[in-house]
Amino acid sequence: MFGLFSSKKPFNAQVNATATKLEVPAGDNLLNAALNSGLAWPHNCRVGSCGTCRCKLLEGEIKALNDFGYVLDADELDQGMILACQTRLRTDIAVEVTLDNQTASVVAAQKSAGVVSSVTELTHDIVEVRIKLEQPLPQFVAGQYAELTMEGIDDARSYSFARSPANEDADTVSFYVRRVPDGVMSNLLHDGNRLGSKVSVSGPHGTFYMRESTVPALCIAGGSGLAPIKAMLEQCDQDGFNRKIIFLFGARTQKDLYCIDDMEQLSAKHSQFSFLPVLSEVDDDNDWTGKRGLVTEYINQQGLDIPACQAYLCGPPPMIDAAIEILNKEGLDNSQIFFDKFLDASHLPGGKR
Repeated sequence: MFGLFSSKKPFNAQVNATATKLEVPAGDNLLNAALNSGLAWPHNCRVGSCGTCRCKLLEGEIKALNDFGYVLDADELDQGMILACQTRLRTDIAVEVTLDNQTASVVAAQKSAGVVSSVTELTHDIVEVRIKLEQPLPQFVAGQYAELTMEGIDDARSYSFARSPANEDADTVSFYVRRVPDGVMSNLLHDGNRLGSKVSVSGPHGTFYMRESTVPALCIAGGSGLAPIKAMLEQCDQDGFNRKIIFLFGARTQKDLYCIDDMEQLSAKHSQFSFLPVLSEVDDDNDWTGKRGLVTEYINQQGLDIPACQAYLCGPPPMIDAAIEILNKEGLDNSQIFFDKFLDASHLPGGKR
């Protein structure tokens, strides 16, 4: 009789052919178990929106916490690809994943209480939110993100650090928050005076950051996806640009542009760095003298030997998917493409950001 109340046994996940078996506790997801065991599993959002934690299911049965089709395309689903952060085990399984062996410098996440210390309007729908912490977080790597929770909001929201560690006080963190229609937290942070509001911050999280290399890097961002790219570039400014970096920033109209002065100052300071903003929705009679069209249309116009580059992409999924398709056609291997899809939780089943 007492067996009816015993806890469920964990299942095992064989990760790649040569790896040891990973124990996944009942009720936990595959990604959490992997990270808790110290595996350098690639990940960013941890809520099923970015697709970074994808892996191939070789054997066994799983339960999908959310529909993988929101992030993975039909070909990936046919190949047996799954999202580790949205996977619970029904049986022992075997999976195949490319582990990120450059994550040695990425530290374990911690939580800290804090308060909103400033909210600065950057565009009509993006603000910079700065949070003063009671206890500093472990030092993050430019490109990573934190999870924010506020009173009255059930689930955490993920936002990328908008400044490099060198440009941030140890007890302060900054984020670019785009207003999402019907988004609970984003509207809360945009509306009214939120100074002093309590926020819990967990971080750092994610494996989106600039890898050590001397090959040229092509960075592409759209909307609030500027945040992690800007943080990376600030870190390059601190360390010294040791390679050619081109940054293409896509926006709809001039009112959607921000941090332009910062990028132009970097470009003037470093001959290795160039910056190109591109607007996709500009009237013919507009006084905009810069580039027009989709930002991905300018990938092939930068004079780069694309197969010998790295690419860092951050922003809306359609932009990232289009960029990856072009880069693949030009011969860039997927192992040299790093991306963070900014798909807000309102696009997932039952989610609101």
